[in-house]
Amino acid sequence: MVRSIVSVLMALGLAMFISGCSTMHMGWMAVTGAHKLDDGAMDAYDKMFTTVVETGDPAKAMMNEYKVAEDVSGDDVKESIQALAEEYNMRVTGYVKMFTKEDAKPNEVKEARIWSLCSLHIAKVFLNYSRYFGGFMPCRIMYVQYGNGDAYLITMDLTLAIHGGYPLPPKMLELATKVKKAMTEIPAKAAQGDF
Repeated sequence: MVRSIVSVLMALGLAMFISGCSTMHMGWMAVTGAHKLDDGAMDAYDKMFTTVVETGDPAKAMMNEYKVAEDVSGDDVKESIQALAEEYNMRVTGYVKMFTKEDAKPNEVKEARIWSLCSLHIAKVFLNYSRYFGGFMPCRIMYVQYGNGDAYLITMDLTLAIHGGYPLPPKMLELATKVKKAMTEIPAKAAQGDF
């Protein structure tokens, strides 16, 4: 029994050494510091890292994507987002139609728009907790349409911002959960042209 445990530990140590010091450091930090983190932290980091390894795309690993229905235009999405923002107590703090390229190839971006949304009360609470939350503000929704007509809404997955560190105080967790719900449901509904 002891021999088996020692063999497993040696194999793990060798695997960590072969895979590199940074991987070893990450593993050590996860083993020794995970008990301090939010209960959802390790699952969130695992999901993100798995997506990076599978796709090689770190941006994709941090985003949520919603396919826009074929009969829903960029203008329809704009109207939906503006109406839904109020329903979720969010304010549209900015809108930019980034560009339109009429002669776009099928796999090339034809049109791009971006909305900025924020709950000013919640933003203030989070900035008082940590100014670094400002990097997540305002929340954004990106509309991307390709030359073949396919369109998507993309927004940041707020899971790591909420669960990626030490547990948030209960009131902050409640507020953050409201923002996450809004930034999940607004683009999901707008992608269908709902109001």
